[in-house]
Amino acid sequence: MADWKDNVENIVYPGRIKVPYKWYVGEVGSRFLTGLRDKKEIWGTKCPNCSKVYVPPVKNCGECFVLTDQWVKVEDTGTLESFTVVSYSHEMMPTKAPIIYGLIKLGGADGAIMHIIDDVKKEDLKVGMKLKAVFADKREGTILDIKHFSPV
Repeated sequence: MADWKDNVENIVYPGRIKVPYKWYVGEVGSRFLTGLRDKKEIWGTKCPNCSKVYVPPVKNCGECFVLTDQWVKVEDTGTLESFTVVSYSHEMMPTKAPIIYGLIKLGGADGAIMHIIDDVKKEDLKVGMKLKAVFADKREGTILDIKHFSPV
């Protein structure tokens, strides 16, 4: 006699669970977001070994693995390294489509930060163009305290 498990049809129910949650961004994330919120300043952490400056800041260097406890204020202007245009809207996006995301290497930083680019037509975007952070009028301690980056 066959086991009942051999005759069970696998049924998959397509569903979606939406769970609101909060998490602590840690000491490093809190200091970074407080700088955006309270002073409209962008800060990174610098590795004492290789001198790489991380923005957003990290607690440990991704290359040397040492503690990056030196804070460095970086410029609010930078160079566009890459970009993409998202042509559909989703409830998780901060604005309606189309939305432009770019990788911006800020002055004084070694890597790029990904953020929204606005006040420019997508046809006018060029890798290498200079962009400046535009801060939100009402800042709440999130990455969206930088409302977007705009051409200089």
